[in-house]
Amino acid sequence: MAQQPNPDRRTFLQAAGAGLFAAQSLSAQTPGNRIRIGQIGTGHAHASKLSVYRASAEYEVVGLVEDDPQLQARAAEQASYRDLPLMSREQLLNTPGLQAVLVETHVRDSLDAAEACVNAGKHVHLDKPAGESLPQFERILRAADDAGLMLQMGYMYRYNPAVVMLREFLQQGWLGEVFEVHTVMSKVVPAASRKQLAEYPGGIMFELGCHILDLVIGILGTPDQVHPFVRGPLLDTDQLRDNMLAVLEYERATATVRSSALEVDGGRRRHLTVCGTKGTFHIQPLDQPAVGLSLDQPRGEWKQGFQEVSLPKYTRYVDDAADMAAIIRGERQNRFPSSHDLTVQRTLLQACNLAGVPPAPGGSRSREPE
Repeated sequence: MAQQPNPDRRTFLQAAGAGLFAAQSLSAQTPGNRIRIGQIGTGHAHASKLSVYRASAEYEVVGLVEDDPQLQARAAEQASYRDLPLMSREQLLNTPGLQAVLVETHVRDSLDAAEACVNAGKHVHLDKPAGESLPQFERILRAADDAGLMLQMGYMYRYNPAVVMLREFLQQGWLGEVFEVHTVMSKVVPAASRKQLAEYPGGIMFELGCHILDLVIGILGTPDQVHPFVRGPLLDTDQLRDNMLAVLEYERATATVRSSALEVDGGRRRHLTVCGTKGTFHIQPLDQPAVGLSLDQPRGEWKQGFQEVSLPKYTRYVDDAADMAAIIRGERQNRFPSSHDLTVQRTLLQACNLAGVPPAPGGSRSREPE
């Protein structure tokens, strides 16, 4: 995983708290080169992130597409969408100067919307997960690459300061050879949301586990095998697969990815642990991160032994937006290329125990449904 040049401890923590990517990108911003962006859909759980782009000096939000009358009415009451022009998809994609689109539809509609945007020559932020059709997602990624367009996935921990810090340690080799990764992302999903999520056979791994699977693939790469363990529904109110585990097998490492729709106060226990031959890096909780670090010897400004690292409060999506702006302006390369996103999606579908998912080159097929 690509990483910024190595800062010392104080500089790193200051940068992590202030928003490293946002600060770098805003410093280059002038009033004449704001990026024109719009949004398709408000049905996704994270669709209100549009407020980040409206508040940014780097973007001009030109309009919103929402065809569902109920979602239109709900959006009209939310500050994220207030006073934005409501338009059709065709009107948005033909808006003069439009450069990028946020795709925040229901997951079942997201790939069709993203494909229309790429075919219209627009950069795309596609919220997670990347639909249910791996062939269509691969086609979209290929088209974007061929056109020189960015497709940014909306996995919400990529720019988390603790994850950025972890990438620095991995880049420097300070943890040695990674032999174990384990991670958990769970919560209690209320009844109404359970029924909506039950529409997708991938269950809670598809909905929540994708965020942490994105991190695991960034650390260890393409797995040799994926072993899904699907349990649920535990509750008799719906058919949501609400208790899921995937074990990823590598030649010299293993990783576990666990997600549940049942864990009381699950946010507190969301974590990522990376164990290497020279140290262990533990992030918990993920959403307001703190780090527990153990090292076999001093590394840079970090001491030998165990230490706790407190990080400033983190606001989601600010750095995602700033990084996207910098990439669109050609100021930096995309740290998460299409090859990574395709591997994440393929592995996710395997981790959900969905039949017919082709193995990665050199890898092996997930088990067939039980």
